[in-house]
Amino acid sequence: METVTVERVIAAPVEDVFRWLTTTTRYEASPLVLRCRLTRPGAGAPYGVGAVRRHLWLIGWFEERITRYDPPYATEYTVVRSLPPSRHELGRMTFTEAGGGTLVRWTTRAEIRVPLLGAGPTRRLTRLIARPLITRAFGSILDAAATALAPPVR
Repeated sequence: METVTVERVIAAPVEDVFRWLTTTTRYEASPLVLRCRLTRPGAGAPYGVGAVRRHLWLIGWFEERITRYDPPYATEYTVVRSLPPSRHELGRMTFTEAGGGTLVRWTTRAEIRVPLLGAGPTRRLTRLIARPLITRAFGSILDAAATALAPPVR
């Protein structure tokens, strides 16, 4: 299992950043994201607990279920199906007010599933290939959020 954490400070109020990043159809603003759909709304909010979303990114296809929704401070999810196949233990975004903006910390804990290779080669494959791809994809989405939420230039 590899843990990947990507952080950014986005120059916008925590409520705005939380709303932008939990409405995953907005991820399509990233060049690395092809399509995001909410396939089942959650309890109390479209992207609340129990929501199911499907994402097609350049790095793969993912079906995720929201397991925690605590606006505007945290959301968590788990990947229930994916291509390439993966084992996923944690997906979490936390949002903290920071110097006039919002610190976003996006963490995932997962590995590519390749049963025929065994544990050692699977870990190496995850570390060498999946980790940098996930880091870049998360960073690209956070950059898109920062651009979308940037104060207007005067």
